[in-house]
Amino acid sequence: MAVDIKLKRANKVYHEEETLSGVVILTSKEPIQHQGITLTMDGAVSLQLSAKSVGVFEAFYNSVKPIQLISNNIEVAKAGKFPSGRTEIPFEFPLKVKGSKVLYETYHGVFVNIQYTLRCDVRRPLLAKDLMKSCEFILHSLPQKGRLTPSPVDFSITPESLQNVRERTPLPGFKIRGRLDSTNCIITQPLTGELMVENLDVPVKSIELQLVRVETCGCVEGYARDSTEIQNIQIADGNICQGLAIPIYMVFPRLFTCPTLETTNFKVEFEVNVVVILQDDHLITENFPLKIYRF
Repeated sequence: MAVDIKLKRANKVYHEEETLSGVVILTSKEPIQHQGITLTMDGAVSLQLSAKSVGVFEAFYNSVKPIQLISNNIEVAKAGKFPSGRTEIPFEFPLKVKGSKVLYETYHGVFVNIQYTLRCDVRRPLLAKDLMKSCEFILHSLPQKGRLTPSPVDFSITPESLQNVRERTPLPGFKIRGRLDSTNCIITQPLTGELMVENLDVPVKSIELQLVRVETCGCVEGYARDSTEIQNIQIADGNICQGLAIPIYMVFPRLFTCPTLETTNFKVEFEVNVVVILQDDHLITENFPLKIYRF
């Protein structure tokens, strides 16, 4: 015997106030006896501390529990018997929350995880093994109304503009300038801009765009803020021509990014780094905080 959950929407994407619907599919070569079939819908935020923060926030680490966003349980079939072959049982769940709770957008991070799941449990008679099947559905926050105001950023990178220079040896002379079309970003549209190497004493080895998630978990004792890489895209390889405009184009990956989120317990923010690696292995990095929205 096998059990499966099939949602009505192939892309599994839903919004708050919509109805989550689909069918539970049971297949068996012979008639099956069961003690009842239940379907559970859960939405929760899981918080985790990085290894370097565990000792600092021990109380938080011990009390960290998933934040329940939504939970619902229905019985799709009472105890009985199913014939051999394939049986489909339809179901519906309203995606509505009680009180002031908010359904945050699905997000798969390292220290913050927002996930929505459906679980089907088939209870079998004594001596027969219970069956369980779960599947994830994706929740998107409702698009904001109005229009997003672009916030373009022009930047210029020179030895004088650098901070946190670790080496005492003199840096090679260089001037790199560029532009990000907007640091206020729409999640369904790419981050765009351009970059130009105007002057450089040492040949370039590589130029990369690095998308970074900044996750903050907080408690009474303080908060732990951790940055981790989501993706790294090379936009230039080898010693490029000086004065050549290099396009910046980065698509925000699904599930690993979400609209910028700030709550009392946690925050999810995003940044992009423009990384220039020189032939002598000098690393030049310029950081830009991003605000991501869904429109």
